[in-house]
Amino acid sequence: MNIANLTFDPLIPLPALAGLAAFALLFLALALWRRLAGWWLRGLAALAVLGALANPALQEEDRAPLTDIVIAVVDESASQKVNDRPDQAAAALARVQAEVAAMENTELRVIRLGDGEGDTGTQAMTALSEALAEEPRSRVAGAILITDGQVHDMSLAPNLPAPVHVLLTGRDSDWDRRLIIRNAPAFAIIGEETLMTIRVEDSGDVPPEVAGIAELSIAVDGETPMPFSVPVGQDMELPLKLTHGGMNVLQFAVTPVVGELTDRNNAAVIQVNGVRDRLRVLLVSGEPHAGERVWRNLLKSDPSVDLVHFTILRPPEKQDGVPVEELSLIAFPTRELFIEKVKEFDLIIFDRFRLRGILPTEYLENIRDYVREGGTVLVAAGPEFGTVDGLWRSPLNDILPVDVTSRVLEGGFRPKLTDLGRKHPVTQGLDADAPDEGWGRWFRQMEISAREGGQVVMSGANDLPLLVLAREGQGRVAVLASDHAWLWGRGYEGGGPQLEMLRRLAHWMLKEPELEEETLTATIEGDLVKIERRTILDVPPGAVTVTAPDGTESAVALDEAGPGLFTGGFTATGLGLYRLAEGDLERVIAVGPPAPKEYEEIIASGDKLASFVESTKGGILRVEDGLPDIRQVAEGRVAAGRGWIGLTPRGAYVTQDVRVAALLPGWVWLLLAAGLSLAAWLREGRFGGQRRA
Repeated sequence: MNIANLTFDPLIPLPALAGLAAFALLFLALALWRRLAGWWLRGLAALAVLGALANPALQEEDRAPLTDIVIAVVDESASQKVNDRPDQAAAALARVQAEVAAMENTELRVIRLGDGEGDTGTQAMTALSEALAEEPRSRVAGAILITDGQVHDMSLAPNLPAPVHVLLTGRDSDWDRRLIIRNAPAFAIIGEETLMTIRVEDSGDVPPEVAGIAELSIAVDGETPMPFSVPVGQDMELPLKLTHGGMNVLQFAVTPVVGELTDRNNAAVIQVNGVRDRLRVLLVSGEPHAGERVWRNLLKSDPSVDLVHFTILRPPEKQDGVPVEELSLIAFPTRELFIEKVKEFDLIIFDRFRLRGILPTEYLENIRDYVREGGTVLVAAGPEFGTVDGLWRSPLNDILPVDVTSRVLEGGFRPKLTDLGRKHPVTQGLDADAPDEGWGRWFRQMEISAREGGQVVMSGANDLPLLVLAREGQGRVAVLASDHAWLWGRGYEGGGPQLEMLRRLAHWMLKEPELEEETLTATIEGDLVKIERRTILDVPPGAVTVTAPDGTESAVALDEAGPGLFTGGFTATGLGLYRLAEGDLERVIAVGPPAPKEYEEIIASGDKLASFVESTKGGILRVEDGLPDIRQVAEGRVAAGRGWIGLTPRGAYVTQDVRVAALLPGWVWLLLAAGLSLAAWLREGRFGGQRRA
């Protein structure tokens, strides 16, 4: 295609040319005012001079037309996969492809859009902007979105030079019921009631016979669901009380109703971390010794611990003549602590405690029963442990995991982990940073032997048990057979992991989930689920059975990653609740958000896109009403109507060759200017002569 244009390439700067034109116009006006007969010839001569200086040229271009581009964004997110929407979208795309293919000089770009990363929903505007960035805007004749209208990034809508149309999937008769979690705590205090708000909501063309009441079930950690009947369309506050620490998985599910679009938004999974409010610890100290403050300092350094310290500063056998009424302002509330309120404590620690008739047998029997009913007792033993007034010869002997010979071993020894201790979470890994020669020495140990059920995790002098753990009834008991742990804290001979060992020991006693001996845990990184199985058994655990949200099962083999630690993993195939099982252990984890964004609004609607489409003079048409024809419309005209949508031809081209030729040669301009000037002189001279005659 050849196009000719007149162009100018002035020989002098434009301001100078404009000045000359103004000067010529002034003199022409003067000639006209003086009524010179050749004024018009003067004007033509001046115009010839200005034309020569403007240097006009005839520019001829060889142009190749460029095709118009139509961008089709096909929404293939999760909300587009319900009911017959995939078929509707496929039919709409096929119609667009056929219509555009029949148009001359027009190309179609198809962009397929899935779910946004990180549960951001349908990012249609982002996809459209990215597609526009790859094409020259001068060639874009329009954009067509094939979607259900549930777009989640409308704030990023681009400025299009052509109309945008929406072919809306879905049907007018669609309806859906969904479960909404208004608010849910990330943390909750164990045993205390906290509130969470939920709502069951219907949307769309809801049948009258199913409106009003919904059936809701609630399951905790995969246990048997509890059914409830709840009203639809109302916020409900549910009291939540956690029974154990660590992660609690709560699954809410609304019973699906025949006819609703999907049941994927009928369920929600919430993970609430159970934490203790404040741990109440009773520390009972006996005879003062160098390490007496070890336990006190450890417990006082933790702001979540409420410590009650019962210490014997003046044993009954000491007679110094000081009247009893002058020893303290009030009597120590022993009965209140050891009888009435003993069950309020999470942990009781006896540090080198000797009976001496201070605590009656009734009190000690109550502590024994407290352990069997779920309490915990830790005994830090000294030389008094096996004596006639030691704790081992009290009613607590029924729950202690050791036997005592009353022999005290004096002399240096280095504490070390046993084979079981390298696996047990209380002591596992403590020796990772130990020097080659071992930790610093201790110099006193009580000779004990572990009873059946006792777990010896550390040994000392002559490889005798040093730290023994055990479960008794529903509670836990531990015995540390030395009072020299304080030497590690002082850094003697390099010291040792005193603080970490005692911290883990105390938290194991408090039944923290991460310090359980037999655990099955899982962590989620994107769609990768990492499994960790901890055990103290000699037999390696078997494969973990994974049950996916759709009910399919698979086995995940575990590899040994360290003493007592086995790991594995799998890639989650979809969002929802996964159940892990190995032996008697089970774990429930939730992959993905509590309620995926794609299912928050599932009813097809063009409301979100309406203002954007209207600003481009486009239209929104439902696919169920029929597939539209595609026409070409002039720029700026309304581009949509009943049963049709329009595209704006852009007329873009690429210039292949340019030829420029002067409109007239320079000598012709000079000849014209001279001839016209001469004609003006002759005419004015002749007429001037006649007037003088």
